[in-house]
Amino acid sequence: MIILAVDGLVKVFMKIVWSRRVSQAAFFGLFLWFAAVTSFGTKWFEIRGWPVNWFLQMDPLVALGTAAGTWKLYWPLMWGVGVLVLTIFIGRFFCGWICPFGTIHHFFGWLGLRGRGAAKQIDINKYRPAAVIKYVILIIFLVGAAVPVLAGSVGLLSGLLDPIPLVTRSFHLALLPLADSHGRVLSSAQRYYEGAWLVGLVFAAAVGLNFVMPRFFCRFICPTGALFGLVNRWSIWRIGKNECTSCRVCERQCQGGCEPAGKIKIAECVMCFNCMDDCMHSKISYQTKPSAMDEEVNPNLSRRGVMLAGIGGLLAVPLLRLGGKVGQNWWPGQVRPPGSLKESEFLTRCVKCGQCMKVCPTNVIQPAGIEGGIESLWTPVLNNRIGSSGCQIDCVACGFVCPTAAIRPITLGEKLGKGEFAKAGPIKLGTAFVDHGRCLPWSMDKPCLVCQENCPVSPKAIYTREFYSVIRWGRQKIKSANSSVIVFEEKFFKAGDIAGGDHYLRIDGQDEKSRRKIVFNGEDSVTLEKGFEMQPKGGQDAIIEVMLQRPYVDVDQCIGCGICEHECPVSGLRAIRVTGEGESRSKERRLLA
Repeated sequence: MIILAVDGLVKVFMKIVWSRRVSQAAFFGLFLWFAAVTSFGTKWFEIRGWPVNWFLQMDPLVALGTAAGTWKLYWPLMWGVGVLVLTIFIGRFFCGWICPFGTIHHFFGWLGLRGRGAAKQIDINKYRPAAVIKYVILIIFLVGAAVPVLAGSVGLLSGLLDPIPLVTRSFHLALLPLADSHGRVLSSAQRYYEGAWLVGLVFAAAVGLNFVMPRFFCRFICPTGALFGLVNRWSIWRIGKNECTSCRVCERQCQGGCEPAGKIKIAECVMCFNCMDDCMHSKISYQTKPSAMDEEVNPNLSRRGVMLAGIGGLLAVPLLRLGGKVGQNWWPGQVRPPGSLKESEFLTRCVKCGQCMKVCPTNVIQPAGIEGGIESLWTPVLNNRIGSSGCQIDCVACGFVCPTAAIRPITLGEKLGKGEFAKAGPIKLGTAFVDHGRCLPWSMDKPCLVCQENCPVSPKAIYTREFYSVIRWGRQKIKSANSSVIVFEEKFFKAGDIAGGDHYLRIDGQDEKSRRKIVFNGEDSVTLEKGFEMQPKGGQDAIIEVMLQRPYVDVDQCIGCGICEHECPVSGLRAIRVTGEGESRSKERRLLA
């Protein structure tokens, strides 16, 4: 019996659909592992050399977009070229066997079909003309990317609709932080990301549509699937059939909606092999010869549709650029991570995958909103209020996980302007500015040195100038006094309020050298650190001042790391803030125009 049971299991797992399921589970598990370990640290489950960009590098649309926009192919993206070449030999295997987003759609599409009758399943899975939408999206992308001056559409499309960056971003910015919010396994503190709700909502909507139709995203939206569909027309191995009884059982679980019972639409087949497994008469096979029951190799897209999509690609980026967000109307709050390329090149390369945000140890790299234009949506920017600090000067992790080198890998020497980079100086991310209306020493007469103390550069980019300011209720009539204790005629203070070491007392009419530090105060008296040589008399006016060290920024020394902004004790809008002016990656964004 044991032998029979083992033999039965072997027969089950020899079925091609079980091979596909094992492949999907294995690659999805690998994707989850890479997503989890994209964290900076030394623990065994942190990055430590894992090839965390592998799925992004296998995405041919990422490779094609980068090559079209820059006229260069970043060598790790050759994986994507290899996947396209392999598709010509064995068909559209990536969608059905490897793609983690496709696996999610497959599973939830299967759940959505459960409990529905065979006729209903067949009706849901039939081919729909709207499947050409994904080809229109792809053409818009390809045309926009093919024209160098319009190449900004590359990053926009790749980031928003390309399935691998989309699912990677969703896990990095929404799903994993949510799952880790209580256990703190993947991070020591809660990770926060601006706009995570929208990232999660897009992911949930894409997954939820599988209950309307299996692989809804894959069938109607996915531009990478469209690219594979175009290449699939030349595939050597493909699904085909020799005869057919027209029972249509093969269409019940068809994941691509390619209608295997009729004229097979080769471009839509995702190689799930459900049709071959379900066929009770074994009429469907994986073969090199064309289907005897005829097949349709090209997408159902008219010439007019191709032309209109091409025009859309030509106009898309100029329309997006009319706001001038890449030019003079750029958003000053846009501070890019160290190593980022010039903005136009950065937008061409960035696929909004969230890798840099996930690996950032201080959580300072955040997904941008639309303040910098729709092209900038979900690209990495620095938000110095979130996380544990600003951009640490001894960290260059973000550039080493960027799959397209939109953030290029840099060394600490280059970042800090040391060694061979001493002449060029340190990389400037922007410049800090003091808001005098919110700064404690400037606007509220409260002593504060936090920004200056935390400035990490040497010599410090933040320096102070001493200033003595008469506090409110700072002019008092002396009732009585000895050499070190002064008693006033009225009570204006709380005990200990002006005894922190920053308040001084002098006698009206005497020069500044007569100031004495206050070491204790009651409601109507103060004790001085050092008494007066000539004892004050009753009826004289005493002046109480606070010594303030007002901060200034040396723009030549400031590198825009944002640590000062993060540590500023003023909650809400910080009293010192970093903007992108003066960044070293772009001369157009110098401080003085």
